[in-house]
Amino acid sequence: MKPLTRFEIARIIGARALQLALGAPPLIKPSKEDTPYAVAKRELERKVLPMAVLRVYADGTTERVEL
Repeated sequence: MKPLTRFEIARIIGARALQLALGAPPLIKPSKEDTPYAVAKRELERKVLPMAVLRVYADGTTERVEL
């Protein structure tokens, strides 16, 4: 697996935290004091998110990076 950039990581965690805040079911068991951000970060670290990053390069090629 190719490493994600810090910008891709921030975008994924932010998008997932928003989903959780709006009522999406968590993919891991959260504790009582966990925030949506903490749950999203842990989901990414444990690689349970069914997402992919689509990278588009200047020469027109694309690359799909599965999480």
